[in-house]
Amino acid sequence: MTDSPRVNIGKQHPAAYKALIALSSEAEEAIAAAGLDPLLVELLRIRTSQINGCAFCLRMHTRDALKKGENPDRIAVLPAWEETGYFSETDRAALRLTEAITCVPDGHVGDEDYDAAAAVLTADQISAVAWLATVMNAFNRVAITSRYPVGT
Repeated sequence: MTDSPRVNIGKQHPAAYKALIALSSEAEEAIAAAGLDPLLVELLRIRTSQINGCAFCLRMHTRDALKKGENPDRIAVLPAWEETGYFSETDRAALRLTEAITCVPDGHVGDEDYDAAAAVLTADQISAVAWLATVMNAFNRVAITSRYPVGT
């Protein structure tokens, strides 16, 4: 990363950022209504941020997950979730769908990924996970583009 200054796009166009916050609030309501575990939601945020390389969001959501009582081991092995026994069938379905949505350039959200999620998640949960991934990807892009500071 270079030290060249960047425009904070959220501050430069606060109405657009405010709209993103409002979308995030709507996604939060969908998540709650769908009955998704708050710890899983933080893991989905962390996984999205890992894929996108967003240090700012990784730090924030890792801290949030730990405050909510998430097991540090689950966070540590999150990039290799498929190889562990730490995650439930619901967790796995939501993680797989989140990864597919985040990695759209790698082949869109393929039928195999979608069908695997649909075999475990309700329609409300699929939609809530999709909105969460959409919002998280947007926040990652805002933080990365603006180079939100992390550490010293």
